[in-house]
Amino acid sequence: MTRDTGLMLLHAPHLSAPHAFTTRLGGVSGGPYAGLNLDDREDDAQAVQENRARLTGALGFTPAQVARLTQVHGTDVVTVTSGGHWTGDALVTDRAGVLLAIGTADCYPLLLEDPEAGVLGAAHAGWKGTLGRVAQRTVDAMTALGAHPERIRAAVGPGICAAAYPVGGAVADAFRGAGLGEFVQARGDGPHLDLAGANRAVLLEAGVPDAQVWVSGRCSTEGDFYSFRRDAGVTGRMWAVIGRAA
Repeated sequence: MTRDTGLMLLHAPHLSAPHAFTTRLGGVSGGPYAGLNLDDREDDAQAVQENRARLTGALGFTPAQVARLTQVHGTDVVTVTSGGHWTGDALVTDRAGVLLAIGTADCYPLLLEDPEAGVLGAAHAGWKGTLGRVAQRTVDAMTALGAHPERIRAAVGPGICAAAYPVGGAVADAFRGAGLGEFVQARGDGPHLDLAGANRAVLLEAGVPDAQVWVSGRCSTEGDFYSFRRDAGVTGRMWAVIGRAA
């Protein structure tokens, strides 16, 4: 954990590229978005612009170098060579000077790197993306750029923990049918999903070594984070970012 210009950023200990999982601490947004909100769809655009400048500056980048997505809870992976804005749920690049960004507020952010090949990936994994194995698709897209799964280091950032994530029977059944039934937990109020564990398992299936997968263990319903479910849909967004300096 580091504090940069008032920001509290979480870092995976085994990733060598500049990266961060943001919290809501720091930043200039107010009201229900108070803190380091990085989503400008509902918050004041100038406040979000300042928040993005603070985050990117802390990592040695500029907002123009950010590659980000309109996320649609799918499994499409976009290969990028510069900053910009696309539609999909994962990004990969082999270029320096590009900061990949994934927005979350309960879904899980995944950051990946093959430091030898200089290939980076970032993915957004809610229950639909996890079920569709977006982590596997991200590893595949990185491999197409020259990465090797056995060299990839992966980090699973903060997201909604199983205790706070009850789901309906149809979703639970879909996970069982997809070979991810061990991550459906039976609790008194019905089935709950362990999305962190499921994404870790998919990364292992994709060939990433167990010792090279790090899971933060933090739950997005904690006060340090924005949580769509906790805040009944009126909340900000964290970013998970990774890039190589130009």
